[in-house]
Formats: sequence, C-alpha cells, structure tokens
Amino acid sequence: MLTRQYTVDVIIPTYRPGDELVALIRALQEQEYPVHQILMIDTESGVFPEELPDESVRFRIVRIRPEEFDHGGTRMMGARLSEADIIVYMTQDAVPVDDRLIGSFVSVFEQHGDVGIAYGRQLPREDCGVIERFTRLFNYPEESRIKSKDDLGELGIKAFFCSDVCAAYRREYLLAAGGFVTPAIFNEDMIFAGQRILAGDRIAYAAGAQVIHSHNYTGWQQLQRNFDLAVSQTQHPEVFGGISSEGEGIRLVKETAGYLFKRGKLFLIFRLVFQSGCKYIGYFLGKRYEKLPRRLILRCSANRNYWKKYKFSPKQEQVRQGEGG
Repeated sequence: MLTRQYTVDVIIPTYRPGDELVALIRALQEQEYPVHQILMIDTESGVFPEELPDESVRFRIVRIRPEEFDHGGTRMMGARLSEADIIVYMTQDAVPVDDRLIGSFVSVFEQHGDVGIAYGRQLPREDCGVIERFTRLFNYPEESRIKSKDDLGELGIKAFFCSDVCAAYRREYLLAAGGFVTPAIFNEDMIFAGQRILAGDRIAYAAGAQVIHSHNYTGWQQLQRNFDLAVSQTQHPEVFGGISSEGEGIRLVKETAGYLFKRGKLFLIFRLVFQSGCKYIGYFLGKRYEKLPRRLILRCSANRNYWKKYKFSPKQEQVRQGEGG
C-alpha cells in the first residue's frame, strides 16, 4: 500500500502534438496515485489540440521558441519549474496502459531509497511492424531490474539504458547531480544514467510502469536517429569511451533474425538487413562527425536546430552557398 508521501509532477515537451496527447493527459488524470501537476513545455508551432481534457489535475503550459528547445535543457527547465518530490518525463505520444503508471514509479522509490532514476516499459502500438515489435520486447522485457556498475560486465552499454519517453526521477537527486547535459543533441537520459552508474549509483527498470509507444521509422529516419545517437556518445567519452555499442546492436540483429525465422517471416529478413544497414551507416558517420563537412552533418542529423548552436571547424564550414540551412 503506497503512503502517498510524494508529490509527483509530469513534464511533457510538446511539438505539433496529435490525438495521443489528449489520451495521455486523460490517462494521467485518471491515475490511481494522484498527479500533482502536468507541465507541458510547448515548442510554438501553431498546431495544438483544440480541446484538452478537463483540468481535474493542475495543468500548466509554458511556450518556447523552436530555437530554444534542447533535449537536455528543456527538460531541466521543467525540473526547475517544478517543486514536486518526483518528476516523471514523458513524450507527447506515449500513452499509459493503465492507471498504475505513476504508482509503479512511486513504489520503486519507496522500496529502494538509494535509487534516483526509474524508467518504464514501452509496449508496441497496434500498427507496429513485426521487427519494431520485437525491438520493443528486446529493450523492454517483462521483468523489472535494478542496475548498477556491477552489471557492466553482463549488460555492457545496456547498463546505462534509460528512456525519457517515460522515466521518473527524484527531483532533488537530478538537480544535485547536475541534471542533463546542455546542449544535448539527443540521448540526454542515457548520458545522465551512465554518469550516475559510473559514479556508483543504481537505476531501476520498472516493468510495471507501462506506456504504449512505438514508431515505424523509415530507413532514412533510422539513419538520422543513429547518427545523432553516435554524436551524443562521441561527445561524452567519459561515459561511453570504455564501452562499445556495436556488440549490443549485433545481438539485436541476430535475435530479431531468429525471431523472424521461427515465425516463418523470412521475407522480412531483407527488411531487417536494410534497416540494420541504415542504422549502422548512421552510427558509423555519427561517430566520425567531427571529420564530416557541415553539409553532410545537417543532412544526416534529425536535429538541425542543434547544429545552429554548434561551432563548426573552418574545414567543416566549407559548404556551397544555399546548402545546409
């Protein structure tokens, strides 16, 4: 039985939100463990649902310009605007499975006083493709787990895995530890989790805190995401320098191929090879972004606004007029 000793705020960065946002807010308002406040930080885009659910939970919208958005900085803005004991970060397209999402996170913190980070389980949407559906199961298993530095030998880079699609933090812990890196092109959650693991802290995977969230990315979108992922890792060698991501990627490909083979979906092997190739190319280029021209970086990245603040070398700046933006 939860004591309800914690206040919980939910922070949601939004940009051109769709119908999922209405469903998300409605689900948060119906949580068994009450949400104190829903704080949305909206990147002004002129597009927003006309009707939001009744404000049975305190509701606040803060608007920022597109050039002000940052994966780490915007989320830290939310943390500083909150006064809650626990903050839960969510994305606008992640919808809670049931009314126990918030309570599941609170339960982790009540049971483990030394844990400051917990992330939830992401389940596939109905329209999710077979390959991505397996990837969800691969990254978000049924069993909860507490991870620490002792697990690096077994888990490798997966020991650092965390996702702000749906993750909870003790607010004071997040602030005291310095918070998310800013600026951050991507991966602010895993960078922070990795820093804390290496510092000797523990983080929790809370399988009972479940949301519906998945994407059917194109090959190009996969390339861009993995490019930004690799850039973020390269920029933080203090976290990722001594550990490789490639092995985990190869394991995912092998297990996905076995999953498809057992289910007689051999025709999807070709799609798997294509998608995996796009991921690898993006990752390969991202790891070497400092040697790439500005033009190519802007084409490969999913986060063009980040590069408007980045100081390129003179060699990288060599780009034909009118290209790159």
